[in-house]
Amino acid sequence: MSVELRVYNSLSRKKEVFEPISAPYVGMYVCGPTVYGEAHLGHARSAITFDVIFRFLSHLDYKVRYVRNITDVGHLEQDADDGEDKIAKKAKLEKLEPMEVVKRYTSYYQTYLRKLNVSEPSIEPVASGHIPEQIQITRQIIDAGFAYESKGSVYFDVMKYNESHRYGALSGRVIDDLMSGTRTLDGQDEKRSPLDFALWKNASPEHIMKWNSPWGIGFPGWHIECTAMSNKYLGTRFDIHGGGLDLLFPHHECEIAQSVAGLKSQPAKYWLHNNMITINGQKMGKSLGNFITLDQLFSGDHALLEKSYSPMTIRFFILQAHYRSTLDFSNEALVAASKGYKKLMNGLRILRKMEYAPTDAVMIDDKQEQELIKMTASCYGGLNDDFNTAITIASLFNVVKKIHTLHQNNSLFNSITKESFDAMKRTFLSLTNDVLGLLEEEPNNNEVIIEGLLEWYKLAKENKDYEQIDRIRSWFKACGMQIKDMKTSIDWAYEEA
Repeated sequence: MSVELRVYNSLSRKKEVFEPISAPYVGMYVCGPTVYGEAHLGHARSAITFDVIFRFLSHLDYKVRYVRNITDVGHLEQDADDGEDKIAKKAKLEKLEPMEVVKRYTSYYQTYLRKLNVSEPSIEPVASGHIPEQIQITRQIIDAGFAYESKGSVYFDVMKYNESHRYGALSGRVIDDLMSGTRTLDGQDEKRSPLDFALWKNASPEHIMKWNSPWGIGFPGWHIECTAMSNKYLGTRFDIHGGGLDLLFPHHECEIAQSVAGLKSQPAKYWLHNNMITINGQKMGKSLGNFITLDQLFSGDHALLEKSYSPMTIRFFILQAHYRSTLDFSNEALVAASKGYKKLMNGLRILRKMEYAPTDAVMIDDKQEQELIKMTASCYGGLNDDFNTAITIASLFNVVKKIHTLHQNNSLFNSITKESFDAMKRTFLSLTNDVLGLLEEEPNNNEVIIEGLLEWYKLAKENKDYEQIDRIRSWFKACGMQIKDMKTSIDWAYEEA
């Protein structure tokens, strides 16, 4: 498919024509979650954002190797070099082994992503499974003169690095400003500069998760994990590195410094970041009391929710905003998303059944034909412009109007070609299902429908309408069910034969 895909690059701060590095595949690395708590709306936005990017690149016939990691060690409280490991802390509170915590919450996370129809990545590595690679890259950074050992820990020398490279190129930070904004923290006497960050941390006796290393028993720093895993599976230079905007600094900034220092290469050509979610205009967070999990969204068990919302409604809600825009959550916004999703699905249901069927001799109306061709092409406009799903969804809604028009007036097929209709159908179905990942959900009120049919069956019996009775029984049988006529009531059961 011949398109010009333009991508906003956080490193250059401008949109660039997407030109992959010459390789047998497009390499994409996305920072996944630290698995110590329930999956929440922020997790969903990042996962869905990069799922659509993965899907669209695949749709454009690129072979994509998508790596999304799981952080299960080394991520300390407040994203700093001091404090307790987040997973180890959770393990102590719940009286579990750390890997039990990892297993439990990774399973929760993956279960919810499946509900949201998020594709599995090509590779999903965990940080604790790549300790040798992290030690090796740390050695290389030391050998290059950009890291030093101190009291059993190893720190990256930011000031030394900044003499020959720019620390802050991705985030736009300036060293002098960063220095003036620092404060003394526990363990900072180990560092040459407060900006230096840990590549390897010496473990205290009570620390649970620790390994042997050339510098003593310890554990890896948070930032070195992604450098090791992206390098192992995608090489020193790959196409796309993504994650939430909160990771831009310091995490991704540190990744760049580590790669340049130890691997002699900028890790990624394009840096992509999805923006944050706000709730009623306020940043979402546990400390503010407005934190909301995916389980709460699906069950409706939250003070901000009037009812439960389906996974596809949540997916549509996230996709109706451009990934780089702030997304404001509210119950009203979810109600609107539910309506929008159903509108798209109604168009999808009709189009699936619709075939090109002129009612008379075809007399092409050039205006109608060109309008349909332009409408179809516009559906790609948003995705080609930095994966703007909001614009693509608006274009798909225009197609829905056309679908209803054709459905209600078959004679309009007489004025368009089969080629243009088939192209419209193919584009709508593939973009809605395969790229945006929006699937038609089964109605969740089956019991109400069954009760209604049983009432209808009861009425048919009273009227001795045997043809209707047989028809209703055949419907139940086709669904693997049977109607049970009892002395005092009518019920149904699963057909056992």
